[in-house]
Amino acid sequence: MDIQFLTIEVGSTITKANGFRLLPEGRFEHLAQGFAPTSVSAGDVRIGVNQAIAELQVQAGEFTHKPEMFVNSSAAGGLRMTVHGLTYNMTARAAREAALGAGAIVKKITAGLLDFRDLDEIRLIQPNIILLAGGVDYGEKNTVLQNAHAIASLHLPSPVIYAGNTAIRSQVQQIFTESGGELMQAANVFPEVDVLNIEPVRKIIHELFNRHIVHGPGMQHIAELTTHGILPTPGAVLRSAELFAESMGDCLVFDVGGATTDVHSVTDGSPEWTSKSVEPEPRAKRTVEGDLGVFVNARNILDLENEPVWHERLADLQAIPVTEEQKELVRWLCDKAVNIGVRRHAAVVTESYTPSGRRKLVKGKDLTAIKWIIGTGGALTRVEGGQQILRGICTGAGKYLLPTADALILMDRNYLFSALGTLAQEYPAAVKATFEHWTRTEVP
Repeated sequence: MDIQFLTIEVGSTITKANGFRLLPEGRFEHLAQGFAPTSVSAGDVRIGVNQAIAELQVQAGEFTHKPEMFVNSSAAGGLRMTVHGLTYNMTARAAREAALGAGAIVKKITAGLLDFRDLDEIRLIQPNIILLAGGVDYGEKNTVLQNAHAIASLHLPSPVIYAGNTAIRSQVQQIFTESGGELMQAANVFPEVDVLNIEPVRKIIHELFNRHIVHGPGMQHIAELTTHGILPTPGAVLRSAELFAESMGDCLVFDVGGATTDVHSVTDGSPEWTSKSVEPEPRAKRTVEGDLGVFVNARNILDLENEPVWHERLADLQAIPVTEEQKELVRWLCDKAVNIGVRRHAAVVTESYTPSGRRKLVKGKDLTAIKWIIGTGGALTRVEGGQQILRGICTGAGKYLLPTADALILMDRNYLFSALGTLAQEYPAAVKATFEHWTRTEVP
């Protein structure tokens, strides 16, 4: 097989290699796949990468020429990040949205003036990135400037990203220059009321992720194999979701794993409900449910659901289920992870009584305009009944604004979504063409 493109995903537990070629009609064809345990604990991730490539070559044969390589990774963990804004519902929340999908894990969010307890906690967290925001453009200045002085006084080695009020950019720069700290500037994440602008910050976080990831054992050598940089795996999945939505329509993506459940959505919602929204939402949104996993965090799901009969079945839990009892338990856990995860991700409808009468209010992401629901990741795509689990959330508007019954279901059984998102750094049109072909073959 003539493999032209090789994608490597260095995950926290499994390393995956995927081989592709670009067909004359402009889409990618998947040719071969290899897996191996990620070898961080062995002191060099190249061991697992080479084993995954070797398994791929058992299927595809030796490379006839050096393929173009793309890499994504979550092996070094996300960048620890603290976020400091003016009000939680505005700048701090917008900054948090920017972090998700860019390789950062938000460890602390503050709103308003930082006090000594906040500063002590920031020291304990030892963040890899500090994000300072606050104020619409040409709005409030003093709180942001005081927070800049407070953060600079910590003299942490962490780079600080400033993405607040444009009017005080030079003053913030001077504060960090005088303290000897590293400051990176981005456009305001909340330049106007009800306007989110998260992409500039997300781009800088991705750059810092690349700087951070190469410190993993052996990752510097992997980075040297590609000219495209290393994408954070969640960012690759989110990019795939964005391109899928551009070519096929609004989509919702579930990645149910052993430790977490990631939910990605790309939609502006429906006019009926967005007009009732009390705060803006990004078109592309990712939420990470760190307590919803079907193996490491299975007990959390059992505790949330409080169903004694399933607690008694916990002895059947296996990372790779074999018996029908084991499969049944994983299926139940997947179902609960999807249902809890989508309700945390989706908008909630409440009612408010005003002088003009009762009014419905929407807070969160409206999913009623979703056309496609995609299941990816090992647990959800390999368990029997995965499509039925996703179909079960298609109940439309109620207390939660969920997809409607006419949404279409796709299962990414070869777990190619993150690989295609990685290829999209250079070949977005070919990735979109690949999605178009996939949907035609899966949905007649």
